[in-house]
Amino acid sequence: MKWESKLIKYKGIVRIAVIFEKNADLIARIKTIAGSRWSQSLGLWHLPDTEENRLRFKLPPHSQSIPNEEGIEAIEKFKQWLLSKRYSDSTIKTYSEALKSFLVFYREKPITEITNEDVILYNNEYILKNNLSASYQNQIVNAIKLYFQTIRDTKMVVNKIHRPKRSKVLPNVLSKEEVKAILEAHSNIKHKMMLSLIYSCGLRCGELLALKPVHIDSKRNIVLLKNSKGKKDRLVPLSPKILEMLRAYYSIFKPTNYLFEGVISGEPYSEKSLQSVLKQALKKVKITKPVTLHWLRHSYATHLLESGTDLRYIQELLGHNSSKTTEIYTHVSTKSIQQIKSPFDDL
Repeated sequence: MKWESKLIKYKGIVRIAVIFEKNADLIARIKTIAGSRWSQSLGLWHLPDTEENRLRFKLPPHSQSIPNEEGIEAIEKFKQWLLSKRYSDSTIKTYSEALKSFLVFYREKPITEITNEDVILYNNEYILKNNLSASYQNQIVNAIKLYFQTIRDTKMVVNKIHRPKRSKVLPNVLSKEEVKAILEAHSNIKHKMMLSLIYSCGLRCGELLALKPVHIDSKRNIVLLKNSKGKKDRLVPLSPKILEMLRAYYSIFKPTNYLFEGVISGEPYSEKSLQSVLKQALKKVKITKPVTLHWLRHSYATHLLESGTDLRYIQELLGHNSSKTTEIYTHVSTKSIQQIKSPFDDL
């Protein structure tokens, strides 16, 4: 999907314009961004000019967005510390960018003088004033807490850094009929296989792409997921139907290193291409919801719960550290809700 972004002035205010051919998926995503608006006269969507939105739509950051010399050095040391702790590349990037945003705000203040009150001020004067999301604020808090744990000379009391109140957003779930339609949309066996394996095993996108043929244990009907989120290995059951599909797939494609390889032999299939596979399937079956690959994982968990699987087993299968994370699926399961009779029916 091709799109372009640029800065415009709308009613005297600088906004970020996003221009693209009509696409239901992208429209649905843009609608979820706070402050997004459609301009009939300009024929484009426009959003608040925030650091978060500039990053999201690949525009250069605002001026004065570089920390002072001490801040630059601090971020580099923080990166090295995260690396030594074996944090993933994506986590290192997220945390260092979050810390950078905070240190830019206090570029005139020595790091050793920053206090808990400064975090509150930053939240109010930067996060809230720029209408940035609670999840973005939470990322900043994670980075601040972690960073100030790594330095000795500080006025910051790490345990008293407060978090934003989290909104209770329910996971998006598809019906079994919708899942079936998506999985059967492709005639290409590799495309069908990848989407089917994500749903049938409740995999994250990265977990699927990291799979190797040796991780499939056909004798015990299990899949070994190596170095999943949180650097944990886990086992998930393998459906006999999926095993048959895998055998057919393997005999045709004969992967050498990764189970699903891209154009270059031995290299993993790309995440972008996998997302494209899903989009093509949605288009074929005319599902206009902004479905992502993670919806298949959410649907797997919810359908397991609705079929009577114990929540503790679902927690283990999904690789959740806390049962509270898994409990959210009890709020989207419709099995009990559908049995409730509305008083309207008795009127």
